[in-house]
Amino acid sequence: MANQETLYNVADRVATITLNRPEKLNAWTATMDSEVRAAMQEAERDHGVRVIVLTGAGADSSLLSAVAERGLDKKGRAQALAGTKRKGVRPDFQKKYSYFPAVEKPVIAGINGPVVGLGLVIALYCDLRFASDAARFGTAFARRGLIAEYGMAWMLPRIVGISNALDLLYSARMIDAEEALRMGLVNQIFPQDIFSDKVQDYARDIASNISPRSTRVIKRQVYGAMFQPLAEAIEIAEREMLQSLQSEDFKEGVAHFLEKRPPNFSGK
Repeated sequence: MANQETLYNVADRVATITLNRPEKLNAWTATMDSEVRAAMQEAERDHGVRVIVLTGAGADSSLLSAVAERGLDKKGRAQALAGTKRKGVRPDFQKKYSYFPAVEKPVIAGINGPVVGLGLVIALYCDLRFASDAARFGTAFARRGLIAEYGMAWMLPRIVGISNALDLLYSARMIDAEEALRMGLVNQIFPQDIFSDKVQDYARDIASNISPRSTRVIKRQVYGAMFQPLAEAIEIAEREMLQSLQSEDFKEGVAHFLEKRPPNFSGK
C-alpha cells in the first residue's frame, strides 16, 4: 500500500494505522481520509489481523478554517456525507466516518495529543479510546460558527451523556485527559512515555486470547442494540448464543481452559 499521509503495519495480529502528518498535528485531509478507509478495509480482509489500532488522530484549526472559508458545494457535500455501500450493513454505518462500527474487528483509538473538531468525530466512531496524559480534547465547532458535524450530536451523548455532550459542544472548550476519563470519553489514560506500549499490549491481549468470532458478533450486537428495543436484543442474543455453542471457537474456548494452555482460536 503506497501511502502519503499514513503508515500501516501489522504485528502480532494487530494492524496499526498511523496518521503521519506530525507537523500539522495530524490534521485530517482528503488524502488521509482515503488512506485510512483503504487501510481499514485491508485490515478487515486480512485473516491475520484481529485488532485495529488507529493512532495520531487529530485536526487543527487550519482544516476548520479552510472548510469555513471555502464551504462545500452540493456535489462536495454529497461526497462528504456518502460512504462505501456494504451489503448487510445498516445505512447508519455506511456514511462518511460512521463506517468504523461496521468494521468487523475491534477498532481502538490511541490518542497521544490534541484531538479537536473532526479528529474528535473520528475518535468517537472507534470502539475504544485510550489516551496519554498529554492528550487534549475539544469540539471547536461553535467557536468557528459551525455545528456538530458527521453525527457527533448522535454519537457523543451516547458516550458521555447528554449534559456532558452539550457542555463540550456549547463551550467548545479544551479538556485534558483526566476530565475526559471522568466523562467516559476515554477508557484509560497512560503516561506518555509508555503510552504506545500500553495500547499495543491491550490490543495484543485481545488478538491473542479472545475469540475473534466472539468480538465480531459482540460488536454487531452492541451497535445494533442502539436501534433495537430490549425484547429484540434479547431474541438476537438467544439466536447468537445457540450458534456460538456450535462454533469452533467455543470448542477451543473449553479445550484450552481445561488443558490449561493458551487458546488457538480460528474465528469460526
